[in-house]
Amino acid sequence: MLKPLTRTAACLLAAATVLGLAACAAMNTEDAATVLRRADTAMGGATVKTLRYAGTGTGTTFGQAWQPGQAWPRITYSSYSRVLDYDNAAFREDAARSRAEVNGGGGVPLMGSGEQRTSVWLRGNLAWNMAGTTASPAQLAADGRIHDLWTSPHGAIKAAIRNQGTVAIRNAARGETGIAFTEPGRFSATVWINAGNLVERIDSRLPHPVMGDIDVMTTYSDYKDFGGVKFPTRIRQSQGGFPVLDLQVSEVQANVPAGIDVPANVVGATERVTAEPAAPGVWFMAGGSHNSVAIEMRDHLMVVESPLYDGRALPMLEQARKLAPGKEIRYVINSHHHFDHSGGLRTAASQGITLVTSEVARPYFEATLANPNRISPDAFEKSGRTAVITGVEGKRVFSDGGRNVEVYYIEGSVHSQGFMMVYLPAEKLLIEADAYTPGPPNSPAPAVANANQVNLAENIARLKLDVDRILPLHGRMTSMRELNTMIGK
Repeated sequence: MLKPLTRTAACLLAAATVLGLAACAAMNTEDAATVLRRADTAMGGATVKTLRYAGTGTGTTFGQAWQPGQAWPRITYSSYSRVLDYDNAAFREDAARSRAEVNGGGGVPLMGSGEQRTSVWLRGNLAWNMAGTTASPAQLAADGRIHDLWTSPHGAIKAAIRNQGTVAIRNAARGETGIAFTEPGRFSATVWINAGNLVERIDSRLPHPVMGDIDVMTTYSDYKDFGGVKFPTRIRQSQGGFPVLDLQVSEVQANVPAGIDVPANVVGATERVTAEPAAPGVWFMAGGSHNSVAIEMRDHLMVVESPLYDGRALPMLEQARKLAPGKEIRYVINSHHHFDHSGGLRTAASQGITLVTSEVARPYFEATLANPNRISPDAFEKSGRTAVITGVEGKRVFSDGGRNVEVYYIEGSVHSQGFMMVYLPAEKLLIEADAYTPGPPNSPAPAVANANQVNLAENIARLKLDVDRILPLHGRMTSMRELNTMIGK
């Protein structure tokens, strides 16, 4: 039988209850500024001007799924570091990564073929990549890098203070407060600060050229003290519903020299679109990292590939129209669903152009392109249109009675499902993406042939295509002879 409480115990219980209620009441009346100041103090953020952290872990190649709608392909990081310069709104990430699964795209070498080293930078609104001492503008990546800078643990506190964050939600039972803020035109976020006054999770949303407004969840755990600065030793992030990062942090240094300066060729850089005739009425449009091909038909134009984002796709489509004045662009053919090659589909749809994708990817694009892009409205969002998408099952021939444009699947590829190439039989031209990207002219054949290149040649042979020249959607125009040399034929 339970004994009745003594008077002393009853008094203590009552006092604890009153104190608990008082604490809850205090929590419920605290404004965002108070919560943020307390977190900033607890994490040692007031003195942090720059911060470097490093570790190892796993990640994925975002937007490069083998099958549309599947999880992003897994990779392993043997090294990973970031430098965050809060005073100058600057960011640097250096990594060495290798594939952890066979299928899927991205610039990472094929499974078992070694590591890829990357170095990506940001300062202010300008983004670029470094390869040795060579800088390449990468403005498409600016939104993501700005997001990652200001959703880091200390960055989120600073951004929420600067943008006058407000209390969005409280969880008194767990002692959590959610502070909402918006980085105008870039992203919105809710920062979850726990009972220990540490940032433990950030739910954010940012614009994306394929997915529209995309949800991101970043969790921070296992905090340790690094010279008076508290920082998590486990960072996990998901984007678009799938994991993109799981990092074990082993090094943290505050107030290190950042040295993040914008290269001269990045300042004022604009998208450059060139047009080189490949055959009468066929133009190879290059000038950047991704190419397109314009094909003139009797009463309209077709374009193969609208890549990246509005910034590339808009001038590319404008250039295509100049090549055949008075002819509408009726179709844009998409080689495959990977985000770098499909990032301009919304742009094309904004102009009423019919999108031609694989039947494998069609349902994915119908759902994805219907998503709003409200944080930073793109051309498609502003147009108010609905995308018109048609799917190809294995093969489709477009003809105007004089020119045939044949679309085929590249079967058996580890790069992508629903992978398509375009063949112009009269001109003996093949248009393809990612299966073969030529190196510098007269490059020697590798000791081991690239599996994607071998697969492309096998598909050309399977379909009995008479190919003379290849118009790759990366790199320079090349030839079937050069492809055969690269694979040892």
